[in-house]
Amino acid sequence: MEENKGEKQEKTTTFKTVQNPSSYQTTYTKEKKSNLGFGKAFLLPFISGVLGCSLVLGTCFGVPSIKSKLLGTTAQNETYNANNHLSTGYVNQTSLSHYSDTAIFAANKILPSIVGIKVEYNVNSLISMFGRQTQTQTATASGSGIIISEDGYILTNNHIVSTSSAEAYYEVSEATKLTVTLFNDETEYEAKIIGKDEQTDLAVIKIEKTDLSKAEFADSDNIKVGEFAMAVGNPLGMQSSITCGVVSAVNREVTDSDGKKFTLIQTDAAINSGNSGGALVNSEGKVIGINTLKLSGTGIEGMGFAIPINATTDITSQLIQYSKVKRPYIGISGMDLDEQTAKANKLVVGIYVKSVDDFSAGEKAGIKAGDVIIEAEGKKIKTMDELNDIKNSHQIGDEMKIKINRNGQERDLTITLGEQP
Repeated sequence: MEENKGEKQEKTTTFKTVQNPSSYQTTYTKEKKSNLGFGKAFLLPFISGVLGCSLVLGTCFGVPSIKSKLLGTTAQNETYNANNHLSTGYVNQTSLSHYSDTAIFAANKILPSIVGIKVEYNVNSLISMFGRQTQTQTATASGSGIIISEDGYILTNNHIVSTSSAEAYYEVSEATKLTVTLFNDETEYEAKIIGKDEQTDLAVIKIEKTDLSKAEFADSDNIKVGEFAMAVGNPLGMQSSITCGVVSAVNREVTDSDGKKFTLIQTDAAINSGNSGGALVNSEGKVIGINTLKLSGTGIEGMGFAIPINATTDITSQLIQYSKVKRPYIGISGMDLDEQTAKANKLVVGIYVKSVDDFSAGEKAGIKAGDVIIEAEGKKIKTMDELNDIKNSHQIGDEMKIKINRNGQERDLTITLGEQP
């Protein structure tokens, strides 16, 4: 089987207490005639009023929100930063209704295109209390899917519909029954598997129904870190659930529990069991990825991953057309040789060929066990992943040039790529 392998500035506002003038002592005396009578009767009350008004306005302008309403502008603490630019101590308030409206729009657009998937399979338990016996039970699992055509084609993850596995004490069969539930429709529609691909963890299933709401795809190559992201699916069997967050990273390389490597979109939108196969969408409700993995464990929060939707289009079309993905094939198994390992075995850095499949493209090109592949298409390579990346950039039937080191001698070979069995 091939290709194994800055400084924070704080402004303290001090509020001074204004003494209450009611503490003045009142003294009653006989009134005397004087030339200051006009001042007592008019000027003194006028001046007192002006002072009182100034005190009230001064207090109001000391409160940002009141100042803002009085002036019709955003209140500011007028300080200057290191670049001598006016720096404001307050930020403009943003209405959360805009964020809410974005989420509502995206949800309304995508929810009719998301389905719940229920898988039934048999679990054979091996019992050896009174001799070896087999007990068969029916089990179920759930996941999500995305409607990609009006006539019933649905894109999901391979690990949802492909459940076959075996352990020492039990064996899980392939799916015996597959049903789909649509948005706002409790009817269960039986589905069939059209095609699946373990390498990309993608699968296509189909139900016999028309006039479905097809999801709209975005260009996942143009997404940016920090933009809105909504995960939609069927977590824990709870149909049509959404969670919101942002795009945390793009082109994140992740290795799953089976050792397969993926280049994925990272998001902090919550992804739970059952969300797999559902959509990660942008603010326009367009699909940017397929929710696939999450990291879990002590101290881990908000680390989910989605397959970029652009990476699925060719796979999806091949699954519908051929029920599988046709890939170029060399037909070797090998191991990576780093400097230490190569030196210890008197070899060179590259890919050590452990075996060559009979009648394969590699055998026909003259590759032999013990060879070390050091170049492909004129590029020096050191790992099987690098070789696979170059190989997968070609089509079946293309020629690919490699350079090997055999017994200390370098040779150029040309491989006519075959189809992976």
